[in-house]
Amino acid sequence: MVGDVVGRPGRDAVGELLPALRRELAVDFAVVNGENAAGGFGLTADIAQELRDAGADVVTTGNHVWDQRRFIGEIESLGFVLRPLNMPPEQPGRGWIVTGGVLVVNAIGRVFMAPADDPFRAVDRLLEEQGAALPRVRLLDWHAEATSEKIAMGWHLDGRVSAVLGTHTHVPTADARVLPQGTALVADTGMVGPRDSVLGIDPSIIVGKFRDQLPRRFEVASGPVVFNSVLIDVDERTGRARSIERVDRLLGPA
Repeated sequence: MVGDVVGRPGRDAVGELLPALRRELAVDFAVVNGENAAGGFGLTADIAQELRDAGADVVTTGNHVWDQRRFIGEIESLGFVLRPLNMPPEQPGRGWIVTGGVLVVNAIGRVFMAPADDPFRAVDRLLEEQGAALPRVRLLDWHAEATSEKIAMGWHLDGRVSAVLGTHTHVPTADARVLPQGTALVADTGMVGPRDSVLGIDPSIIVGKFRDQLPRRFEVASGPVVFNSVLIDVDERTGRARSIERVDRLLGPA
């Protein structure tokens, strides 16, 4: 699972590192969160395809999924791209997919986030309705703000999915572990974007906004790029995770 990709620096890092990491780590399946890949906000069909060409089997999103308005009309043609499951059903796109023998689900949190349907019930409903038709290996990109909500989802799904992988905050957490019933959990995977930034954005812009509270045009920062991800080893027979570990890299001078 590759953390939120931020702008051109993040996309370039994915293109350079993901193919090599797939070979080096013998990765069978890769999920990339691309919701900030278009200039730091949203996604487009061309950029989604760029991430797929770099090695993403599935591209997930989150609260910024519609920031590039044309993507509303593009997502239906992209069978490998997900938007959160618990967004209104009238929205285009899908919230889950089975591909390569893996179920990937995308859900969004509600604490400190825009209104959305109950993600706990939405995931429960999917697992109950699809039942035995689903493969054993099951991954949730859990796009949420509050660590309490993220960790709660891990415990809620322990033993029912292989991994609950937090995205959205762009800050990697040090809590990666396998829960007692075999679900790998990390509160936040992190990001792929400029290290010397505030969540990928030029720090002078964000500091200024905190100081005077005036609106500003956000711009993706420059400089060395961090690549944050996690590697999960899953027993394909049972769907239980054996391990989860951070895989972090830095492109550019330290």
